[in-house]
Amino acid sequence: MSAVRFLAPPPGLEPLDTFTLEPVAGADGLFTLASTERPEVRLFTLDAERHLPGYSPELPDDRAAELGIAAAEDALLLVVVTPSREGSTVNLLAPVIVNRATGAALQLVLDADAFPVRAELAALAGA
Repeated sequence: MSAVRFLAPPPGLEPLDTFTLEPVAGADGLFTLASTERPEVRLFTLDAERHLPGYSPELPDDRAAELGIAAAEDALLLVVVTPSREGSTVNLLAPVIVNRATGAALQLVLDADAFPVRAELAALAGA
């Protein structure tokens, strides 16, 4: 998959809604999500199914319908990664869900107390 179109721009990236999703060479399950309108706007995302097997936020039925997702395997669940010298963190509060077939996407903001915005990736990987 390469073309991703958000149903609504991700929070903080308005008005950008069209991106490319490309795997990072040598880093299985790590992707760049880059704006097609402004290529300098780029996020790192991680395949949650591959790297965070215990993480499975619920996608409401109405949002799944908006994306055209009928079954769990139709969805790619990504979390945004923030790399730093102190260690990378992932945003578990606002995952990105992508329809694998169409590229339709949304960033789902969960209940504020459901998951952390900055969870240490190393701690999660060791869990």
